Amino acid sequence: MPRARHYTSIMRTARRYLAREIYRSTSVVLLALLGLFMFFTLVDELDSVSSKFPLTALFYLQALSIPTRLYDLLPIGLLIGAILALAGLAQRNELVILRVSGVSGMGLLKMLWLISIPLVLGATILSELITPIAEIKSSEANLLMRGRVEGGRLASGYWFKEPTEGGGTRVINIGRLLTSGNAADLRLYEFPDGTALSLMSTAESGRFVDGQLLMQNVTETRISPETRAVLADAKVSERPVVVKEKIASRQVQTTLTAERLVARILTPERMTLKALHDYIQYLERNQLQSDRQVVAVWRKLAYPFTLVVMLTIAAPIGFMQTRRGGVGAKVFLGILIGTGFFMINQLALNVGLLYKWPPIVTALLPNIMAILLALTAIFAMEHRNAIISKTFGVWLGRKSAV
Repeated sequence: MPRARHYTSIMRTARRYLAREIYRSTSVVLLALLGLFMFFTLVDELDSVSSKFPLTALFYLQALSIPTRLYDLLPIGLLIGAILALAGLAQRNELVILRVSGVSGMGLLKMLWLISIPLVLGATILSELITPIAEIKSSEANLLMRGRVEGGRLASGYWFKEPTEGGGTRVINIGRLLTSGNAADLRLYEFPDGTALSLMSTAESGRFVDGQLLMQNVTETRISPETRAVLADAKVSERPVVVKEKIASRQVQTTLTAERLVARILTPERMTLKALHDYIQYLERNQLQSDRQVVAVWRKLAYPFTLVVMLTIAAPIGFMQTRRGGVGAKVFLGILIGTGFFMINQLALNVGLLYKWPPIVTALLPNIMAILLALTAIFAMEHRNAIISKTFGVWLGRKSAV
Protein backbone atom coordinates (compact mmCIF):
# COMPACT_ATOMS: atom_id res chain seq x y z
CA MET A 1 0.00 0.00 0.00
CA PRO A 2 2.76 2.57 0.78
CA ARG A 3 4.43 1.67 -2.54
CA ALA A 4 1.18 2.29 -4.45
CA ARG A 5 0.71 5.60 -2.63
CA HIS A 6 4.30 6.57 -3.45
CA TYR A 7 3.78 5.73 -7.15
CA THR A 8 0.57 7.77 -7.21
CA SER A 9 2.41 10.72 -5.68
CA ILE A 10 5.16 10.43 -8.30
CA MET A 11 2.58 10.36 -11.10
CA ARG A 12 0.76 13.40 -9.72
CA THR A 13 3.99 15.40 -9.37
CA ALA A 14 5.15 14.37 -12.84
CA ARG A 15 1.78 15.30 -14.36
CA ARG A 16 1.85 18.76 -12.77
CA TYR A 17 5.41 19.31 -13.96
CA LEU A 18 4.53 18.19 -17.50
CA ALA A 19 1.43 20.39 -17.50
CA ARG A 20 3.40 23.44 -16.40
CA GLU A 21 6.02 22.92 -19.10
CA ILE A 22 3.48 22.29 -21.87
CA TYR A 23 1.23 25.20 -20.90
CA ARG A 24 4.20 27.56 -20.76
CA SER A 25 5.63 26.46 -24.12
CA THR A 26 2.21 26.54 -25.77
CA SER A 27 1.53 30.06 -24.48
CA VAL A 28 4.83 31.31 -25.89
CA VAL A 29 4.19 29.64 -29.26
CA LEU A 30 0.64 31.00 -29.50
CA LEU A 31 1.78 34.52 -28.66
CA ALA A 32 4.46 34.29 -31.34
CA LEU A 33 2.03 32.93 -33.96
CA LEU A 34 -0.64 35.51 -33.10
CA GLY A 35 1.87 38.33 -33.32
CA LEU A 36 3.23 37.04 -36.63
CA PHE A 37 -0.17 36.66 -38.29
CA MET A 38 -1.44 39.98 -36.99
CA PHE A 39 1.70 41.75 -38.22
CA PHE A 40 1.31 40.35 -41.75
CA THR A 41 -2.39 41.24 -41.78
CA LEU A 42 -1.65 44.79 -40.62
CA VAL A 43 0.96 45.23 -43.34
CA ASP A 44 -1.46 43.84 -45.94
CA GLU A 45 -4.32 46.12 -44.80
CA LEU A 46 -2.31 49.36 -44.56
CA ASP A 47 -3.34 50.27 -48.11
CA SER A 48 -6.97 50.51 -47.00
CA VAL A 49 -6.22 53.17 -44.34
CA SER A 50 -7.80 56.51 -45.22
CA SER A 51 -9.64 59.42 -43.62
CA LYS A 52 -12.81 57.32 -43.45
CA PHE A 53 -10.96 54.25 -42.22
CA PRO A 54 -8.21 55.41 -39.83
CA LEU A 55 -5.40 53.36 -38.39
CA THR A 56 -7.19 53.10 -35.03
CA ALA A 57 -10.13 51.38 -36.79
CA LEU A 58 -7.71 48.87 -38.33
CA PHE A 59 -6.23 48.15 -34.90
CA TYR A 60 -9.74 47.72 -33.50
CA LEU A 61 -10.65 45.18 -36.19
CA GLN A 62 -7.40 43.31 -35.58
CA ALA A 63 -8.17 43.17 -31.86
CA LEU A 64 -11.61 41.71 -32.63
CA SER A 65 -9.97 39.06 -34.82
CA ILE A 66 -7.76 37.75 -31.98
CA PRO A 67 -10.29 35.15 -30.68
CA THR A 68 -10.85 33.81 -34.20
CA ARG A 69 -7.12 33.57 -34.88
CA LEU A 70 -6.59 31.90 -31.52
CA TYR A 71 -9.34 29.40 -32.39
CA ASP A 72 -7.56 28.58 -35.68
CA LEU A 73 -4.03 28.51 -34.27
CA LEU A 74 -4.67 26.66 -31.00
CA PRO A 75 -4.24 23.09 -32.38
CA ILE A 76 -0.96 23.75 -34.20
CA GLY A 77 0.26 25.98 -31.35
CA LEU A 78 -0.43 23.17 -28.88
CA LEU A 79 1.38 20.69 -31.11
CA ILE A 80 4.51 22.83 -31.40
CA GLY A 81 4.41 23.83 -27.72
CA ALA A 82 4.06 20.21 -26.58
CA ILE A 83 6.91 19.12 -28.83
CA LEU A 84 9.11 21.92 -27.44
CA ALA A 85 8.30 20.96 -23.85
CA LEU A 86 8.76 17.20 -24.36
CA ALA A 87 11.93 17.68 -26.42
CA GLY A 88 13.36 19.86 -23.65
CA LEU A 89 12.55 17.20 -21.05
CA ALA A 90 14.15 14.54 -23.24
CA GLN A 91 17.24 16.68 -23.77
CA ARG A 92 17.62 17.14 -20.02
CA ASN A 93 17.09 13.38 -19.49
CA GLU A 94 14.02 14.07 -17.35
CA LEU A 95 11.89 11.72 -19.45
CA VAL A 96 14.49 9.02 -18.82
CA ILE A 97 14.08 9.59 -15.07
CA LEU A 98 10.32 9.17 -15.43
CA ARG A 99 10.79 5.94 -17.38
CA VAL A 100 13.20 4.60 -14.75
CA SER A 101 10.60 5.46 -12.11
CA GLY A 102 8.28 2.96 -13.77
CA VAL A 103 6.25 5.23 -16.03
CA SER A 104 5.64 3.54 -19.39
CA GLY A 105 5.15 5.25 -22.72
CA MET A 106 1.39 4.73 -22.50
CA GLY A 107 1.50 6.07 -18.95
CA LEU A 108 3.12 9.26 -20.22
CA LEU A 109 0.50 9.45 -22.95
CA LYS A 110 -2.29 9.14 -20.38
CA MET A 111 -0.68 12.02 -18.49
CA LEU A 112 -0.82 14.12 -21.65
CA TRP A 113 -4.50 13.25 -22.13
CA LEU A 114 -5.26 14.36 -18.57
CA ILE A 115 -3.27 17.55 -19.15
CA SER A 116 -5.46 18.28 -22.19
CA ILE A 117 -8.69 18.44 -20.12
CA PRO A 118 -8.30 22.15 -19.10
CA LEU A 119 -7.34 22.96 -22.69
CA VAL A 120 -10.44 21.17 -23.99
CA LEU A 121 -12.66 23.12 -21.58
CA GLY A 122 -10.98 26.39 -22.57
CA ALA A 123 -11.35 25.54 -26.28
CA THR A 124 -15.06 24.81 -25.75
CA ILE A 125 -15.58 28.21 -24.08
CA LEU A 126 -13.60 29.87 -26.88
CA SER A 127 -15.63 28.04 -29.55
CA GLU A 128 -19.09 28.53 -28.05
CA LEU A 129 -18.88 31.94 -26.35
CA ILE A 130 -15.95 34.15 -27.24
CA THR A 131 -15.36 33.49 -30.96
CA PRO A 132 -19.02 33.84 -32.11
CA ILE A 133 -19.41 37.14 -30.22
CA ALA A 134 -16.12 38.45 -31.61
CA GLU A 135 -17.12 37.41 -35.17
CA ILE A 136 -20.45 39.22 -34.93
CA LYS A 137 -18.79 42.35 -33.51
CA SER A 138 -16.16 42.18 -36.25
CA SER A 139 -18.82 41.87 -38.97
CA GLU A 140 -20.78 44.80 -37.54
CA ALA A 141 -17.60 46.88 -37.29
CA ASN A 142 -16.74 46.06 -40.91
CA LEU A 143 -20.22 47.12 -41.99
CA LEU A 144 -20.00 50.35 -40.00
CA MET A 145 -16.44 51.33 -40.94
CA ARG A 146 -16.08 49.87 -44.42
CA GLY A 147 -19.67 49.46 -45.51
CA ARG A 148 -19.13 45.88 -46.60
CA VAL A 149 -18.86 42.38 -45.26
CA GLU A 150 -17.92 39.10 -46.88
CA GLY A 151 -19.36 35.66 -46.29
CA GLY A 152 -22.17 34.19 -48.38
CA ARG A 153 -22.74 37.35 -50.43
CA LEU A 154 -23.34 37.30 -54.17
CA ALA A 155 -22.90 40.33 -56.41
CA SER A 156 -26.68 40.88 -56.14
CA GLY A 157 -26.72 40.55 -52.33
CA TYR A 158 -28.04 37.85 -50.01
CA TRP A 159 -30.84 35.53 -51.11
CA PHE A 160 -33.35 33.62 -48.96
CA LYS A 161 -36.33 31.44 -49.83
CA GLU A 162 -39.25 30.50 -47.60
CA PRO A 163 -42.77 29.03 -47.95
CA THR A 164 -45.87 31.20 -47.52
CA GLU A 165 -49.40 30.40 -46.40
CA GLY A 166 -51.39 28.54 -49.03
CA GLY A 167 -48.40 26.63 -50.42
CA GLY A 168 -46.72 29.57 -52.12
CA THR A 169 -43.10 30.70 -52.10
CA ARG A 170 -41.40 33.95 -51.16
CA VAL A 171 -37.88 34.91 -52.23
CA ILE A 172 -36.14 37.64 -50.20
CA ASN A 173 -33.18 39.55 -51.61
CA ILE A 174 -31.18 41.79 -49.25
CA GLY A 175 -28.76 44.13 -50.96
CA ARG A 176 -26.92 45.40 -47.89
CA LEU A 177 -26.67 44.33 -44.28
CA LEU A 178 -26.63 46.95 -41.54
CA THR A 179 -25.62 46.67 -37.90
CA SER A 180 -27.76 44.73 -35.42
CA GLY A 181 -29.20 42.51 -38.15
CA ASN A 182 -31.04 45.30 -39.99
CA ALA A 183 -31.04 45.44 -43.78
CA ALA A 184 -31.26 47.85 -46.70
CA ASP A 185 -32.16 47.59 -50.42
CA LEU A 186 -34.70 44.82 -49.94
CA ARG A 187 -36.63 43.02 -52.67
CA LEU A 188 -39.41 40.51 -52.08
CA TYR A 189 -40.70 38.24 -54.84
CA GLU A 190 -43.93 36.37 -54.06
CA PHE A 191 -45.20 33.33 -55.96
CA PRO A 192 -48.63 32.27 -54.64
CA ASP A 193 -48.66 29.02 -56.63
CA GLY A 194 -44.92 28.49 -56.41
CA THR A 195 -44.22 29.37 -60.07
CA ALA A 196 -46.03 32.57 -61.17
CA LEU A 197 -44.78 35.91 -59.83
CA SER A 198 -47.67 38.01 -58.49
CA LEU A 199 -46.03 40.68 -56.34
CA MET A 200 -42.62 42.32 -56.19
CA SER A 201 -41.87 44.69 -53.31
CA THR A 202 -38.80 46.89 -52.96
CA ALA A 203 -37.89 48.80 -49.81
CA GLU A 204 -35.14 51.16 -48.80
CA SER A 205 -34.68 49.54 -45.38
CA GLY A 206 -36.13 46.90 -43.10
CA ARG A 207 -35.76 45.30 -39.72
CA PHE A 208 -36.80 41.98 -38.19
CA VAL A 209 -39.01 42.13 -35.08
CA ASP A 210 -40.99 39.25 -33.49
CA GLY A 211 -41.27 37.11 -36.61
CA GLN A 212 -42.05 40.05 -38.87
CA LEU A 213 -40.12 42.00 -41.46
CA LEU A 214 -40.93 45.71 -41.12
CA MET A 215 -40.12 47.48 -44.40
CA GLN A 216 -39.92 51.25 -44.89
CA ASN A 217 -40.50 53.30 -48.07
CA VAL A 218 -41.95 50.40 -50.02
CA THR A 219 -42.74 50.22 -53.73
CA GLU A 220 -45.13 47.40 -54.64
CA THR A 221 -45.47 46.07 -58.18
CA ARG A 222 -48.54 43.85 -58.57
CA ILE A 223 -48.73 41.57 -61.58
CA SER A 224 -52.17 40.48 -62.76
CA PRO A 225 -52.87 36.73 -63.13
CA GLU A 226 -53.90 37.50 -66.74
CA THR A 227 -50.40 38.67 -67.64
CA ARG A 228 -49.26 35.25 -68.90
CA ALA A 229 -52.27 34.88 -71.20
CA VAL A 230 -51.93 38.46 -72.48
CA LEU A 231 -48.26 37.96 -73.32
CA ALA A 232 -48.96 34.58 -74.91
CA ASP A 233 -51.69 36.01 -77.20
CA ALA A 234 -49.77 39.25 -77.88
CA LYS A 235 -52.93 41.27 -77.28
CA VAL A 236 -53.54 44.54 -75.49
CA SER A 237 -55.42 44.03 -72.23
CA GLU A 238 -58.35 46.25 -71.31
CA ARG A 239 -57.01 46.49 -67.75
CA PRO A 240 -53.42 47.19 -66.73
CA VAL A 241 -51.52 43.96 -66.11
CA VAL A 242 -48.95 45.66 -63.86
CA VAL A 243 -49.84 48.11 -61.10
CA LYS A 244 -47.20 50.01 -59.16
CA GLU A 245 -47.93 51.56 -55.78
CA LYS A 246 -45.84 53.35 -53.15
CA ILE A 247 -46.57 52.90 -49.45
CA ALA A 248 -44.81 54.17 -46.34
CA SER A 249 -44.37 50.79 -44.65
CA ARG A 250 -45.32 47.12 -44.89
CA GLN A 251 -45.27 44.21 -42.44
CA VAL A 252 -44.51 40.69 -43.67
CA GLN A 253 -44.72 37.50 -41.64
CA THR A 254 -41.42 35.67 -42.15
CA THR A 255 -39.34 32.83 -40.74
CA LEU A 256 -36.20 34.88 -41.33
CA THR A 257 -34.82 36.55 -38.19
CA ALA A 258 -31.98 38.92 -37.41
CA GLU A 259 -30.01 36.00 -35.95
CA ARG A 260 -30.46 33.90 -39.09
CA LEU A 261 -29.54 36.89 -41.20
CA VAL A 262 -26.30 37.33 -39.26
CA ALA A 263 -25.69 33.57 -39.47
CA ARG A 264 -25.56 33.88 -43.25
CA ILE A 265 -22.47 36.09 -43.14
CA LEU A 266 -20.57 33.96 -40.61
CA THR A 267 -18.44 30.95 -41.39
CA PRO A 268 -20.39 27.96 -40.01
CA GLU A 269 -17.50 26.92 -37.75
CA ARG A 270 -17.62 30.39 -36.13
CA MET A 271 -21.25 30.01 -35.04
CA THR A 272 -22.46 28.50 -31.78
CA LEU A 273 -23.96 25.03 -31.84
CA LYS A 274 -27.33 26.51 -30.88
CA ALA A 275 -27.23 29.03 -33.73
CA LEU A 276 -26.08 26.33 -36.14
CA HIS A 277 -28.94 24.04 -35.11
CA ASP A 278 -31.47 26.84 -35.59
CA TYR A 279 -30.03 27.78 -38.99
CA ILE A 280 -30.00 24.14 -40.15
CA GLN A 281 -33.68 23.80 -39.21
CA TYR A 282 -34.45 26.99 -41.14
CA LEU A 283 -32.60 25.72 -44.24
CA GLU A 284 -34.22 22.28 -44.14
CA ARG A 285 -37.69 23.72 -43.53
CA ASN A 286 -37.25 25.87 -46.63
CA GLN A 287 -35.77 22.99 -48.66
CA LEU A 288 -32.34 24.61 -48.91
CA GLN A 289 -29.01 22.82 -48.82
CA SER A 290 -27.61 22.43 -45.30
CA ASP A 291 -24.74 19.94 -45.82
CA ARG A 292 -22.07 22.55 -45.07
CA GLN A 293 -23.73 23.53 -41.79
CA VAL A 294 -24.26 19.89 -40.70
CA VAL A 295 -20.58 19.16 -41.30
CA ALA A 296 -19.72 22.30 -39.31
CA VAL A 297 -21.66 20.91 -36.32
CA TRP A 298 -19.57 17.74 -36.33
CA ARG A 299 -16.35 19.70 -36.86
CA LYS A 300 -17.18 21.88 -33.85
CA LEU A 301 -17.88 18.78 -31.78
CA ALA A 302 -14.58 17.29 -32.97
CA TYR A 303 -12.56 20.48 -32.31
CA PRO A 304 -11.80 19.72 -28.61
CA PHE A 305 -10.89 16.16 -29.63
CA THR A 306 -8.40 17.68 -32.11
CA LEU A 307 -6.41 19.09 -29.18
CA VAL A 308 -6.11 15.58 -27.72
CA VAL A 309 -4.97 14.38 -31.15
CA MET A 310 -2.29 17.11 -31.27
CA LEU A 311 -0.86 16.03 -27.90
CA THR A 312 -0.93 12.39 -29.06
CA ILE A 313 1.01 13.34 -32.20
CA ALA A 314 3.51 15.34 -30.13
CA ALA A 315 4.20 12.38 -27.84
CA PRO A 316 6.25 10.13 -30.19
CA ILE A 317 8.11 13.14 -31.62
CA GLY A 318 9.01 14.43 -28.15
CA PHE A 319 9.89 10.98 -26.81
CA MET A 320 12.54 10.44 -29.49
CA GLN A 321 16.09 10.46 -28.16
CA THR A 322 17.94 13.74 -28.65
CA ARG A 323 20.79 12.12 -30.50
CA ARG A 324 18.36 11.30 -33.32
CA GLY A 325 17.61 14.94 -33.88
CA GLY A 326 17.83 18.14 -31.90
CA VAL A 327 14.98 20.27 -30.60
CA GLY A 328 14.99 22.35 -33.78
CA ALA A 329 14.53 19.26 -35.96
CA LYS A 330 11.64 18.08 -33.80
CA VAL A 331 9.92 21.48 -33.94
CA PHE A 332 10.36 21.58 -37.72
CA LEU A 333 8.87 18.09 -37.96
CA GLY A 334 5.98 19.22 -35.75
CA ILE A 335 5.31 22.24 -38.00
CA LEU A 336 5.27 19.98 -41.06
CA ILE A 337 2.90 17.52 -39.41
CA GLY A 338 0.62 20.31 -38.14
CA THR A 339 0.49 21.95 -41.58
CA GLY A 340 -0.14 18.59 -43.22
CA PHE A 341 -2.92 17.82 -40.75
CA PHE A 342 -4.58 21.18 -41.47
CA MET A 343 -4.39 20.57 -45.23
CA ILE A 344 -5.80 17.04 -44.90
CA ASN A 345 -8.57 18.36 -42.65
CA GLN A 346 -9.54 20.97 -45.22
CA LEU A 347 -9.25 18.45 -48.05
CA ALA A 348 -11.54 16.04 -46.19
CA LEU A 349 -14.10 18.85 -45.83
CA ASN A 350 -14.10 19.69 -49.54
CA VAL A 351 -14.01 16.07 -50.73
CA GLY A 352 -16.70 15.08 -48.24
CA LEU A 353 -19.03 17.83 -49.46
CA LEU A 354 -18.28 16.97 -53.09
CA TYR A 355 -18.91 13.23 -52.79
CA LYS A 356 -21.69 13.48 -50.15
CA TRP A 357 -19.81 11.64 -47.40
CA PRO A 358 -21.61 11.29 -44.06
CA PRO A 359 -20.91 14.45 -41.99
CA ILE A 360 -19.42 12.46 -39.09
CA VAL A 361 -16.92 10.82 -41.47
CA THR A 362 -15.97 14.16 -43.03
CA ALA A 363 -15.39 15.74 -39.62
CA LEU A 364 -13.69 12.88 -37.76
CA LEU A 365 -11.72 10.99 -40.42
CA PRO A 366 -8.53 13.16 -40.25
CA ASN A 367 -8.52 13.02 -36.43
CA ILE A 368 -9.00 9.25 -36.34
CA MET A 369 -6.24 8.67 -38.91
CA ALA A 370 -3.84 10.99 -37.05
CA ILE A 371 -4.42 9.42 -33.62
CA LEU A 372 -4.07 5.87 -35.01
CA LEU A 373 -0.73 6.79 -36.62
CA ALA A 374 0.46 8.44 -33.41
CA LEU A 375 -0.55 5.44 -31.26
CA THR A 376 1.18 3.10 -33.73
CA ALA A 377 4.37 5.18 -33.49
CA ILE A 378 4.25 5.12 -29.67
CA PHE A 379 3.67 1.35 -29.66
CA ALA A 380 6.59 0.87 -32.06
CA MET A 381 8.87 3.00 -29.88
CA GLU A 382 7.71 1.23 -26.72
CA HIS A 383 8.35 -2.25 -28.13
CA ARG A 384 11.09 -1.50 -30.63
CA ASN A 385 13.55 -3.90 -29.04
CA ALA A 386 11.07 -6.77 -29.21
CA ILE A 387 10.12 -5.88 -32.79
CA ILE A 388 13.77 -5.67 -33.89
CA SER A 389 14.74 -8.92 -32.19
CA LYS A 390 11.71 -10.72 -33.61
CA THR A 391 12.30 -9.38 -37.11
CA PHE A 392 16.01 -10.13 -37.14
CA GLY A 393 15.44 -13.45 -35.36
CA VAL A 394 13.18 -14.63 -38.15
CA TRP A 395 15.62 -13.35 -40.76
CA LEU A 396 18.61 -15.02 -39.07
CA GLY A 397 16.66 -18.26 -38.68
CA ARG A 398 15.92 -18.32 -42.38
CA LYS A 399 19.55 -17.48 -43.14
CA SER A 400 20.84 -20.38 -41.03
CA ALA A 401 18.30 -22.76 -42.59
CA VAL A 402 19.63 -21.89 -46.01
